[in-house]
Amino acid sequence: MKRIGILTSGGDCQGLNSTIRAVAKTLYQNYGNDGVQIIGIIDGYRGLIYNETRMMKPDDFSGILTRGGTILGTSRQPFKLMRVIDENSVDKVAEMKKNYKKLELDCLVVLGGNGTQKTANLLREEGLNVVSLPKTIDNDLWGTDKTFGFQSAVDIATNVIDCIHTTATSHGRVFIVEVMGHKVGWLTLYAGIAGGADVILIPEIPYDINSVINTIKKRTESGKKFSILAVAEGAISKELAAMPKKKRKAAMAEIAYPSISYKIAKEIQDATGQETRVTVPGHFQRGGSPDAYDRVLSTRFGIAAAELIINGDYGKMVALVNNKVVAVPLEEIAGKLKAVPADHEIVAAARKMGICFGDEK
Repeated sequence: MKRIGILTSGGDCQGLNSTIRAVAKTLYQNYGNDGVQIIGIIDGYRGLIYNETRMMKPDDFSGILTRGGTILGTSRQPFKLMRVIDENSVDKVAEMKKNYKKLELDCLVVLGGNGTQKTANLLREEGLNVVSLPKTIDNDLWGTDKTFGFQSAVDIATNVIDCIHTTATSHGRVFIVEVMGHKVGWLTLYAGIAGGADVILIPEIPYDINSVINTIKKRTESGKKFSILAVAEGAISKELAAMPKKKRKAAMAEIAYPSISYKIAKEIQDATGQETRVTVPGHFQRGGSPDAYDRVLSTRFGIAAAELIINGDYGKMVALVNNKVVAVPLEEIAGKLKAVPADHEIVAAARKMGICFGDEK
């Protein structure tokens, strides 16, 4: 009898349930309903730390292909605190190892983003059998071309920009759509291009506000009364980017605006006199059903993860490379961030169309 634990950790996104479903159905298909037990671990690593679990049945995995969120619940457990004994004297790593053995698991399946993958690798180093899957709307996991959840979030952010276009055109306004992405700009880049944004600002390419203002002024002079900006929540000015890390953090903490988009909006309106508004879709980008692409991708990923378990090939993360599903060693990808290269072909293509990235003179 195989006993497989499965958890989802970090921020939720579309495709978690469809991935869980594919893992379970493939395992049941291989071992039979009586040959494998799947233990759902509640609320991510917290459930493994405190042994909060439930025995899953085949019926639990039916009807969840299109469901958003995660049927197992999730929580954020920062990797940097994993080896820190907490205020309740809980040794988190020791407790996870103890509960893994107490549950008599043959393998732990982990679905999550960067921090989740780092902890998965930590558990691998501690001797546990681990198989992981790449989940994040940011698409910033090293070792995979795509993560599940990304395309669905792109669709939602693009739809927001599409809707903003009509009101921006009607009123002749400048609109900023703030897209999720603290450290990387993949989501903003794709949604910005798909939504026809005139300016795209991402963390990897620090912006000069004068470049942004000049772009808007040129559009106005050419008879275009509105402008659309897709701005990543982690977008940063050249002035801030040039500061030492500690000084930069202090300066950012002193910004008297809800987010960077509101600061940019004020600067644009002051310089151009053009009415400027900010729209923040926020967690809408994480919610709802996975789109068709993510349903297929997460199904492919889940099947591959189950096959790794069947073959006893542990310590791997399932990934997509050149549209082929492969397995990459956790130690090679954990802790590495996949940022948007400033010279990426998609960035270069956007520039050829006249899209401003805020670094043009």
